[in-house]
Amino acid sequence: MQRGLVQCLAWMLATGAAVMVSWYGVRTVLTGTAYEPPRALPIADGAGPSPDSWSSSTHRPKPPLPSAPSPSPSSPASAAPKPKPTGTGKPSPGPDQKPAPGPAEQGGDIRSYPAKGGRVVLDIRNSWAELVSATPDGGWQMQVWKQSEWIRVDFVSGADTTTVFCTWHDGPPQVRVDEH
Repeated sequence: MQRGLVQCLAWMLATGAAVMVSWYGVRTVLTGTAYEPPRALPIADGAGPSPDSWSSSTHRPKPPLPSAPSPSPSSPASAAPKPKPTGTGKPSPGPDQKPAPGPAEQGGDIRSYPAKGGRVVLDIRNSWAELVSATPDGGWQMQVWKQSEWIRVDFVSGADTTTVFCTWHDGPPQVRVDEH
């Protein structure tokens, strides 16, 4: 009887130690990932009220930057991007920094890109873009890569792969959807 109790206790201790070591390893790996939880933002398609007129307990308008004047209320949020003037005398941002938003870039253009395998929502600015959310369809897995001048989202299911690629290294952001 005592021998069976000792074996059971040894098994429980070994199993508990294995679970703790596994969890520590998984937690360590996941801590270093660049995953950001998806944020739900309204998609402006021109059919309904503007996102600025919506109110909810989770939507808070961003306070204006003290150094930048606020955009005029008559300028539409989905206006075509204007080319960035050159030679303004402002220092360019570092490789991992986004430029400070100017008056024309205060509110981005939220665009949704449906693809085989999921949907990608991007905040498109004049000279850069930001990933708002990426949602895979059922049975699909997703991978996200972000760099200072591009964003790539892959949806993978077996041998099928769909890539949504947004680049802005040599001009305004451009989005390409490739299905393999």
